[in-house]
Amino acid sequence: MILAPSILSADFGRLAEEVQRAERGGAGLIHVDVMDGHFVPNLTVGPAVVAALRKVATVPLDVHLMIENADRYLDTFVDAGASWVSLHAEALPHLERAVAHLRSRGARPGVALNPSTPLGSLDEILPELDHVLIMSVNPGFGGQTFLPASLDKIRRLSRLIGERGAKTTIEVDGGVDKNNARALVEAGAEVLVAGSAVFGHGDPEVAARGIVEACR
Repeated sequence: MILAPSILSADFGRLAEEVQRAERGGAGLIHVDVMDGHFVPNLTVGPAVVAALRKVATVPLDVHLMIENADRYLDTFVDAGASWVSLHAEALPHLERAVAHLRSRGARPGVALNPSTPLGSLDEILPELDHVLIMSVNPGFGGQTFLPASLDKIRRLSRLIGERGAKTTIEVDGGVDKNNARALVEAGAEVLVAGSAVFGHGDPEVAARGIVEACR
C-alpha cells in the first residue's frame, strides 16, 4: 500500500514542514488536488505550487487534475514536477491522446472516475493506464464522508484489471482514514489518498503512520 497524503487539507503556511512530516510517517506520494472552479465547485492550486513542492518533497508528486481542458496544461504540470497525473474521464473528450502524451513525457498517466461514473468508461483505455483513481466522495472539497458503495466499485475494478491482464494500479481518494484503510486495501486498492485524516488532526507524521499501520 502507498499512502498519498493530499495537501488540500494541509496548513499552507507551513506546507514544506507538513509534507516532510507526512513523509516521515510513511507517505510514498504527495497528492496535489488541482481544481478550477468549473469542473468542480472549488478553486485550489496550480503549477506554481507543484513546482514549489517538488523542491521539498522526496517522494513523487501525484497530481489530480479536476479541471476542464486538462489536455492544454499537461506539459505545464509535468514541467513543474508532476510524476503521476490523473485525468477525469468526464472532462476530456480525447482521453486516449492525453494519456499517450503524458506517457511520452515520462509521467505515469491515470484516469479518475467520479462516484456516478461507471467502470465501463474504461473499456477502451484500461490497458493504457498506469492507475485508475476511484473517487469515493464527490470531488470538490476535503473532509467529506466516504461513500460505502465505493468498496464494491474497487472490487469490480480489481476483477476487471485481472481479467484484462492489465498492470493498472487502483488508487482511492475521498474519506480515507485509518478506520477504512484496511478494508480498501483488501478490496484491491494499492494507493490511498488521505487529506484531513493526515493533515487535519495534529501531527501529520503520527497520523500518516497510523494509516500505514492500520493496513498491516
